[in-house]
Amino acid sequence: MNISTFAKRFLAPLLLTVAPAVLAAPAIPSPPQLAAKSYVLMDAASGQVLVEHNGDERLPPASLTKLMTAYIATLEIQKGQINPSDMVTVSENAWRTGGSRMFIQVNTQVSVDDLLHGIIIQSGNDASVAVAEHIAGSEDAFADMMNTTAQRLGLKNTHFMNATGLPHPEHYSSAADMAKLARAIIYEEPEHYAIYAQKEFLWNNIKQPNRNLLLWRDKTVDGLKTGHTEEAGYCLVASAVRDGMRLITVVFGTDSEQARAAETQKLLTYGFRFFETRTFYQKGAELATTPVWKGEQSQVKAGLAQDLTLTLPRGQVDKLQASMNLDSRLMAPVQQGDVVGQVEVRLGDELVHSANLIALETVEEGGLFRRLWDSIRLFFFGLFN
Repeated sequence: MNISTFAKRFLAPLLLTVAPAVLAAPAIPSPPQLAAKSYVLMDAASGQVLVEHNGDERLPPASLTKLMTAYIATLEIQKGQINPSDMVTVSENAWRTGGSRMFIQVNTQVSVDDLLHGIIIQSGNDASVAVAEHIAGSEDAFADMMNTTAQRLGLKNTHFMNATGLPHPEHYSSAADMAKLARAIIYEEPEHYAIYAQKEFLWNNIKQPNRNLLLWRDKTVDGLKTGHTEEAGYCLVASAVRDGMRLITVVFGTDSEQARAAETQKLLTYGFRFFETRTFYQKGAELATTPVWKGEQSQVKAGLAQDLTLTLPRGQVDKLQASMNLDSRLMAPVQQGDVVGQVEVRLGDELVHSANLIALETVEEGGLFRRLWDSIRLFFFGLFN
């Protein structure tokens, strides 16, 4: 199928999933230079990093750590291992944990749901330890779960020693890793993600505000988490949605609460102003059929394993060209998920992305007559192709 035919058929809603790669840059201004040690701007849908400075540098994450604590708790709820209504007995160890607090009392019982609110909104170290002990038996065992989860998410510059983010020389993360974690939280647990947008939480007759100032300043911001220690400085992971496009920002090491909000706002403004993201095709959608030799069926449906999401400088989508190549000698049996071809998407002369087309169904081997007949057909097909 040539490019023009393919474009007419598929580019109206377009096509394939683009990996987080740097695209050809048209005339857009340089990104803002922030007063921060490290920062990242990521498109949430595609995972593409649009701006970064020292994004892989290992730094103390302070209370950004609690993103992982809350994430694991929501995963445990999702798996049925714990329930939001479960009552957690507060240990003396959790009660004595220093730093920011939810103000839970020793030997009292608090629901998992309330503790999650205390972790996310109030940044309670006591709540974090209580949840860690409830899930894993001890904070040390919970830290092992955190590190295993970090490995699964591909967080290569992250290592946790506790559930709170209190300083430890072997406790670190990076702006790029925190952006990946935020992306997982947003898409894997949308129900619990709503907690991150809440501006305040009342517990034990103490009302504490969410420390993310952007929740008051920018109505498009709906999360995620602040952090601060003397060693880490002021940190913020934030996310916002405008016109269907979601961005994630991570800022490490600013010098004040006001600064982390202001510097984050610069990244959001830049990203929304100069980039656009579109999801053109859902995974599993049929994009083509391709012949199958010696099979029970003569054709197999082909599509994508992942959504097609493109993040481009504004105005570039209409300049995309795409082509599709299918395996002309595909032999049965074909298993669902087998690679049967490839799609290439180009912006001018640059290959923006190539992705495998996969079989959307299984085609078993045909009977003896079918196999013999297709062997004859293949002989002549080979002569003329």
